[in-house]
Amino acid sequence: MRNRLLVLLAIFVLDTSAFAADKIRIGFPDLAAPFVPLAIGDKRGFFQEEGLQGEFIRINPAIAFQALVGGEIDYYTVLGPGAAAAIRGVPVKIVAAYVPVAPTALLARPEIKSVPELRGKTIGVNAYGGALEGMARLMLRHFSIDPDKEIKFLATGPIDSRFGAMKQGLTHATLGSPPIDFLGKKLGFVVLVRAHELFNFPVSGLIASAKKIKERPDDIRRAIKASIKANRYIRQNRDGTLPVMAEWLKIDNEMAAATYDSSVKTFSEDLNLPDGGLRLLIDEAKRVGKVSREVSLSEVADLSILKEAQRELGIRK
Repeated sequence: MRNRLLVLLAIFVLDTSAFAADKIRIGFPDLAAPFVPLAIGDKRGFFQEEGLQGEFIRINPAIAFQALVGGEIDYYTVLGPGAAAAIRGVPVKIVAAYVPVAPTALLARPEIKSVPELRGKTIGVNAYGGALEGMARLMLRHFSIDPDKEIKFLATGPIDSRFGAMKQGLTHATLGSPPIDFLGKKLGFVVLVRAHELFNFPVSGLIASAKKIKERPDDIRRAIKASIKANRYIRQNRDGTLPVMAEWLKIDNEMAAATYDSSVKTFSEDLNLPDGGLRLLIDEAKRVGKVSREVSLSEVADLSILKEAQRELGIRK
């Protein structure tokens, strides 16, 4: 009888703890490698360890920040639009970075052997003025190529269409995140360079409203701790990450392995946001938004809660 009571008590305690988990709603734009920490945090129990139950909402950046400020979601995960929103005066700030360096690869037709050979050529992007074009411009400038005078951009749509345009010779190069490099190589294209080999440019992380930062810092701290654990798991446990990545990205095991191998080094072990990368993020947002005024790092990011989470995990003294 006593043993039966203990079993019932254990069941009650477990059920109570499950119901006691605080639900958090995290917005993300699409099924891409930089957002895999969300799935790892959920599937490998890191959110649950911090007393959180994650709900992941696929939402377009155009409406994400209205939802964030309005409290419909707790976090958004695309840092570029987050920086642009903060510069416009939207009360949001970046609080952590999953991927502080872009995994974007620049691919070209096989006759092109180096980035400087793209001078006078056409690069295919998904849409004019979008994130891919912005990344292409940063990569080209690194090689002293003027993207306004020496390159033509052509909007050719999603990746299948961009590859089709390259095969037809309408464009000479395109770019994107893994597994685009894996797919491109299968078609005979070559990877010229990867953005993270050139500069720091934060891609994904956690963005919170100013109200949440002020009123619920403990919630943010727990979400950050769970995310640090998820990122460390990704970097340290390939076999455990691959099935989650395949399920999250809806790809087969071969493509998941290629995606992991191309992107694993871009996941931060501590979710830090280096000043240089943040400055580049701000400058790109200013260019797109045609903002001429000076913008301080503190207008766009608040990393004080991140530092607290790092201290609790023994990363920072």
